[in-house]
Amino acid sequence: MDFNVKKLASDAGVFFTRAVQFTEEKLGQAEKTELDAHLENLLARADCTKNWTEKIYRQTEILLQPNPIDHTGARIEEFFYEKLDKKIPSRITNGELLGQYMQDAANDFGAATPYGSTLMKVGEYQRKLGETEREFMQTSAISFLTPLRNFLEGDWRTISRERRLLENRRLDLDVCKARLKKAKVAEAKASAEHELRVAQTEFDRQAEVTRLLLEGISSTHVNHLRCLHEFVEAQATYYAQCHRLMQELQRELARFPNTFTVTPSISAGPSGVAQSAMPAAPHSKAMEADGLKIEEVQAPAAGTRKAKVLYDYDAADATELSLMADELITVYTVPGMDPDWLIGERGNQKGKVPVTYLELLS
Repeated sequence: MDFNVKKLASDAGVFFTRAVQFTEEKLGQAEKTELDAHLENLLARADCTKNWTEKIYRQTEILLQPNPIDHTGARIEEFFYEKLDKKIPSRITNGELLGQYMQDAANDFGAATPYGSTLMKVGEYQRKLGETEREFMQTSAISFLTPLRNFLEGDWRTISRERRLLENRRLDLDVCKARLKKAKVAEAKASAEHELRVAQTEFDRQAEVTRLLLEGISSTHVNHLRCLHEFVEAQATYYAQCHRLMQELQRELARFPNTFTVTPSISAGPSGVAQSAMPAAPHSKAMEADGLKIEEVQAPAAGTRKAKVLYDYDAADATELSLMADELITVYTVPGMDPDWLIGERGNQKGKVPVTYLELLS
């Protein structure tokens, strides 16, 4: 490989000279051309924009892809797909994977059993939540992350390049000023003055180019503001969908069979060793079935009680009472009533309410 030794030596010399010049400026031993106040303000504003855009971009990436290992792998995958100009495939979310595991477990336990059927239903809604999350992540990546990244990787790189060029032009200008001061002979002064005029022209031209680029930061703010509104809208839609799905799931579970705790009854096995059973829950009724003691959780003792509503509940028909979170109602049970339900009263309104939506007060 051929090296241009002269160019390397020249570049090294320029680097060393400018390092010395920077040091002398810091120590006050060399003249430094100051930028005008407007340009200085633009530079400070641009730095502030870049720094905060970078922080917001990185933290939003973490929000949308919290696992750092998955995040790194995802970025590498995105890079290759972008280079190949192919559509990035949708990735399964943690919620979708959890839902799949629950449904697979339900099939193994038996989808007709109380635990299996509940697992199947919860798994179904976990997958729906995961799909909703994936849609939110995709929407936010397109409408919010991409514009921020385009600014950092595009506009900001252009601005940085022109700023470095402006700084070099300033250093060249200051060198010419110093040469003019040191010139003693008329011919040397004339040459120094010519070099100074050229350097000043190049500096002024580069300052104008840099100023125009920096003033474009205002347009960047307007664009990022629009993207921010779109991000908030996507978040609002996502959380509203999650809330709706969870309310649906709660209503579904309220209509499922009662919750059971299955424990082996105390009995002697073939070896004559007694098998221990878990203690029965309070207020429970035991039933024998196939050598297992099934403890059915009962509704609270009969009598009127106050109850605090934990979640909103929409009545499914005229026999039920709609509920609002945090309100207080009067509840009681009647003989033969499903233990998952109580009769609730609010003023002149009365109807069935699910026990799981209530906190019974003493």
